[in-house]
Amino acid sequence: MTCALLYFQDEMAPARRLAEAAGLPAHTVERHRFPDEELKLRLPFTESEAFPETLVLYRSLDRPNAKLIELLLLARHARRQGVTRLVLVAPYLAYMRQDIAFHSGEIVSQTIVGGFLAELFDAVITVDPHLHRIERLDQAIPLEHAIALHGAPRLAELIAEKRRNPLLLGPDEEALQWVRQAAEMTGFDFGTCRKTRNGDRNVAIELPDIEVAGRQIVLMDDVASSGHTVARAAESLTAAGAASVDVAITHALFAGDALAVIQSAGVGEVWSTDCIAHESNAIAMAPVLAEALAVLLTPRPGKR
Repeated sequence: MTCALLYFQDEMAPARRLAEAAGLPAHTVERHRFPDEELKLRLPFTESEAFPETLVLYRSLDRPNAKLIELLLLARHARRQGVTRLVLVAPYLAYMRQDIAFHSGEIVSQTIVGGFLAELFDAVITVDPHLHRIERLDQAIPLEHAIALHGAPRLAELIAEKRRNPLLLGPDEEALQWVRQAAEMTGFDFGTCRKTRNGDRNVAIELPDIEVAGRQIVLMDDVASSGHTVARAAESLTAAGAASVDVAITHALFAGDALAVIQSAGVGEVWSTDCIAHESNAIAMAPVLAEALAVLLTPRPGKR
């Protein structure tokens, strides 16, 4: 079975790390954006015979709208050229938050975008998707191989190198699963704050019933978007006497001035995985993604 990995120039570094870890040849997809925002893509394969049987596409779906069109164009073209298996590695998966209609008339994007991806690809690999009201990724993306990996173990390795016996805290209760994973690996103390949201950028934080004075704190979460939840938690911890506050994030969305908001709240260092390419990237997900790919691409008995 021939196999190759495709990536876009803006994600060259993490994609090449994955290709090297997985032992796959890697090629760039050329992209041109016209003045009216239409896209033109060009693949490195010029003849149908040059296409591999399996294509792995690396595309993290932060800032997703144009990227979803890229997936549509690329996947449909690859099928026409005879590619028999398409695998999407999307370390960040978009449109998973809107998993129910919170208000009358709202469109539930999770299953619609999940269905769209299932129509295009034979398998999807992602990291810590927003699955707060469902148990498994295949309930959003109806595929046999809808694989959800975790970033917390990689962040835990990094934290253990950077800090000695810190207290791991989630900025809100939804972060408990990731903080607990990291604590189980390292043996560090852990807990979560409690958040009251009054708007996208207006939150109030209540600290847990844990002594934080004099402690090195690492705030952990799966995603930081506006940065205000993490910033308010950091301010509360500093006011309570924490010796230091650092932040470890799986998905560094950091919309607008989010990173500056976090840093101005007294945070020391900000570490993120490379699920989303960002200046704060401190640890690669390639080993974890490559392991999942290896299992997926290994032929099973009776199957080609």
